[in-house]
Amino acid sequence: MIKRSRAVISKFIIHKVGNKFNSATNIFSEKELAFDKESYDLMLPFLLKPFANLAESFRFKHHANIDLNEINNYSSEVFKDESSFVDISKHIVNHLYEQSNSAQIKVGDVIIALFEDIQYKDSVTNAIGIFKIENKIDFFQTYMEEDVLDVFVQKGISTKKLDKGCLIVNHSDGEGKVVLSLDNNNYDAQYWTKNFLNIKFADDSNQHTQNYIEMCKDFSDEIIKEDFGIQEKSKFLAQTVDFFKENDHVNIHDFKSEIFEEDDSKKAKFDDYKKHYEDIHNVLVRNDFAVSDIVLKKQKAKIKTEIKLDTNIQIKLDVDAPDASAEYLEKGFDDDKKMHYYKVYFNEES
Repeated sequence: MIKRSRAVISKFIIHKVGNKFNSATNIFSEKELAFDKESYDLMLPFLLKPFANLAESFRFKHHANIDLNEINNYSSEVFKDESSFVDISKHIVNHLYEQSNSAQIKVGDVIIALFEDIQYKDSVTNAIGIFKIENKIDFFQTYMEEDVLDVFVQKGISTKKLDKGCLIVNHSDGEGKVVLSLDNNNYDAQYWTKNFLNIKFADDSNQHTQNYIEMCKDFSDEIIKEDFGIQEKSKFLAQTVDFFKENDHVNIHDFKSEIFEEDDSKKAKFDDYKKHYEDIHNVLVRNDFAVSDIVLKKQKAKIKTEIKLDTNIQIKLDVDAPDASAEYLEKGFDDDKKMHYYKVYFNEES
């Protein structure tokens, strides 16, 4: 989603956020941190690398006026006047603190950074990063005492994974500023994205593609599998992936005609399920949209097409071969054994 080859950290500060539910208070730094080279060279990729391959982006929202969204407002102030960075960073931590409405919200370090020369699409701009470190790891530190090397345990921040983070890019479209967000400790789905950031998915091809494929996956589980069996479920998912691969644009009528052919009953089930899915998940699944290749690749990796049998045998179907199940896999019932069976055709083993 972003390119960081030219990016630099121009401002950086760390605070600690408490939890008002259990009376843990915030601790604030009064000035920006100055890096040594070794720390800087570790910190820059640690903060930015997770955002390089994100497919989905967000936009700020507010029920009354988007200018009243706290993080949108704070980021705008920093973009206009970088001298406000330290004061605004404290406001951001106070706003995060106000969202700690339960004991499970973790205290932690909050890193706030201003980045220069972030590339987003075709523009090079600046961005504000807000990162919350919730979990620290144990590590051994060695030291010399009386001619003997000894060890003691310290806790520190792992450079392998961010717990929570967002990147507010100083780039706007018709929906507002671009926001990238991640949450690897999703113990409270509302805390970070809804209560703190108050963001929504962008209305773009990434989100349209994701919504449609996720609906198809649920449809395959709840309708196709239940009514027609696991083999038909796997066939439907493989055909869905193949349709997205072969078309750079999806139209729901073309989709149903190709996947279900002349089966009007399946088309009707699909239409009914789409309405149900939109109501249950409070999302709009578009009938016509451009395909996002990056989202298709990510969603395809999540699709499972195994047939697991109670005889400790699994049959894995290739999601990239939509016709293989129908051509080379037969299901039947053996009257002598009183058991179901699959017959698999092949030329060679490997």
